[in-house]
Amino acid sequence: MLTTRQKKTAIKDHAAHDTDTGSSPVQVALLSKTIDELTSHLKKHPKDHHSRRGLLQMAGRRRRLLNYLSRTDSKAYDSLVRKLNLKK
Repeated sequence: MLTTRQKKTAIKDHAAHDTDTGSSPVQVALLSKTIDELTSHLKKHPKDHHSRRGLLQMAGRRRRLLNYLSRTDSKAYDSLVRKLNLKK
């Protein structure tokens, strides 16, 4: 789970304006942070299959959001992928 402070910094780094909390780049950034934390959890607990399923669902949701962003705003997609260090 992300702390409130981690969520606020991710939102602040990727928001288009001050009250932006739900745009695609913000959602992808939050999902990426959560996926990173869950990945490290699963390295310590390899038999936690329930968390692994949640991780796969989050990865799919992030992929769908990235596909949507690439269709609608390719410049924002490219900058987000570079900023989050994601592979295309």
